Amino acid sequence: MSSEAVPETTFRSFTPAEASNYAQFRRDYHPTLYNTILSRHISTGGKVDTLLDVGCGPGIAVRALGTRFQHAIGFDPSEGMITSAKELGGTSGSGEPIRFEVSAAEDLSGIPDGSIDLLTAATAAHWFNMPAFWARAAEVLKPGGSVALWTYTSAKIADSVPNPAAIQAAVHAFQKEHLVKHMAPGSFLSQGLYVDLPLPWSVEPPVADFDKESFSRIEFGTGKEGALPGEQFFAVGEPEVDLDKLEALMGTVSTVKRWRQENQEKAGTEEDIARLMRRKVERLLHEAGVEKGKEVIKRAESGVLLVVKKKA
Repeated sequence: MSSEAVPETTFRSFTPAEASNYAQFRRDYHPTLYNTILSRHISTGGKVDTLLDVGCGPGIAVRALGTRFQHAIGFDPSEGMITSAKELGGTSGSGEPIRFEVSAAEDLSGIPDGSIDLLTAATAAHWFNMPAFWARAAEVLKPGGSVALWTYTSAKIADSVPNPAAIQAAVHAFQKEHLVKHMAPGSFLSQGLYVDLPLPWSVEPPVADFDKESFSRIEFGTGKEGALPGEQFFAVGEPEVDLDKLEALMGTVSTVKRWRQENQEKAGTEEDIARLMRRKVERLLHEAGVEKGKEVIKRAESGVLLVVKKKA
């Protein structure tokens, strides 16, 4: 896969209303994830003066991590996302308001070289042009600073859901038939938990400012040796959601957004892609004996955190 991802346009075009909806349905991350980031950063010499979160969306991660830093900044290329982030607000550990600005991760407009201690990207790096991102990150980070990138996948139906195997198979078949063609390269990088995400030593040209020997890959909920529990990735584990909320949540997914852009006459109708998926899950739950009005779904999650250090 090319290390130059296809530029993401779906989230960049979000209106303030869409960004507000996104903020409502996207969850915060677990204290264990945040503490793991900070522990890895600080234990390897990182300082806690200035945090920069890129692809910040409505500001979920920077609002939580920013309280540990004297200054906190959130950048996103979407004006709608930044409008939502500013409305929600937030302060750093010094009490200073978080600075939210429109800027792409590859640009980091207005950030002085050598001024950032920790640079983060929460479920966003798969949309970046990684060669350009790593080159710019090397410029703005202080010596000994860190980059922390994380993402997750919710591809598995939880075993506690009635008829889980049938629902899992139906969801997989539905995605293959209707949504795979709307997946951008970044979607596959995220689903693969960043196994193929280009790192500073694997992009062209390589960015020599980063320390390959100190690189950390920490997994959540994958079942691999050393992986942390999946329940410690989000602040609240994947909740049991009714099908109204499931349908609304699907509406925040980039592949669904792209499907709706190509099928505007069906969006919001019984032929809407999210509605069709909802009806399929509904039928399978009813077949398992679930009463109408009591249909809920839950997914099992796994995630990954990558931490890369700039040489001191």
